[in-house]
Amino acid sequence: MAYIGKEPANSFISFEKQVFTIVNSQTAYTLSHAITNENDIRLIINNVIQEPGSGKAYTASGTTLTLSAALVNGTDEMYCVYLGRALQTVNAPDGSISNSQVAPTIITGQTALGATPADTDELLISDAGTLKRVDYSYLKSANTPAFHAFLNTTQTISDDTVTTVQFNTESLDTDSAYDTSNYRFTPQVAGKYYVYAAINHNPSSSTNVQQAGILIRKNGSGITENFFSCGTNQIDSVVVVGSIIVDLNGSSDYVDVAGSQAISSGTNRFTGDSTQSRTYFGAYKIIGA
Repeated sequence: MAYIGKEPANSFISFEKQVFTIVNSQTAYTLSHAITNENDIRLIINNVIQEPGSGKAYTASGTTLTLSAALVNGTDEMYCVYLGRALQTVNAPDGSISNSQVAPTIITGQTALGATPADTDELLISDAGTLKRVDYSYLKSANTPAFHAFLNTTQTISDDTVTTVQFNTESLDTDSAYDTSNYRFTPQVAGKYYVYAAINHNPSSSTNVQQAGILIRKNGSGITENFFSCGTNQIDSVVVVGSIIVDLNGSSDYVDVAGSQAISSGTNRFTGDSTQSRTYFGAYKIIGA
């Protein structure tokens, strides 16, 4: 084989030798150099070459030499000659691997995800040409927090008086943001929310509704209000609805609903039902707003 420059010396090469200090009743000894297996050394005990391998005189791996039988200090002698050594693993320098050295199948996608990703599951995206990991929680879109509540029994109110509607039953509440004790929705995520509500006005006496109204409030102040007025032509009942998009700060802002009803006789009532949402209130966060 040709060389550039002076040819390396190939004579006067000797294998390294290690002499062991015998310890009574001990079968494990430490080698000076890590090796792949027992065939990388020649072990001599009492001037006799020992046979390597499992079930033989010795085994070896890394820096551990294991004898099949213990020796006696002062009586036995042992040394080894290194015929070969295990080499350390060397990592390629940073930035030294280019696209041409990477197999196109390095990311196979052979295992399918069989469920909706968890928030901490990671995806790969290219950010202006730089490949980055990103948690699924940053990418998913959902109209949450969201809730829907309804009045499950008829609520008696005072005539022509603005009264908080007691929506006391939930059919949806994704983030436990609606309180059935004070009838408020207080989401802990800031954003724009679509808020909707309906009140079924149905007093105890027929053909006596003069006026019915609904008021959606933010932090106790009205932000949208709708009325139904009959004048002299009174009716039995009426449903008044309202909706609005509102900014909520995600901490202290809340929305609730109030209503009012004026009648000529009988008892003022908001109609509730245990199985149907006849008087209801709901909201959800708007994606991308």
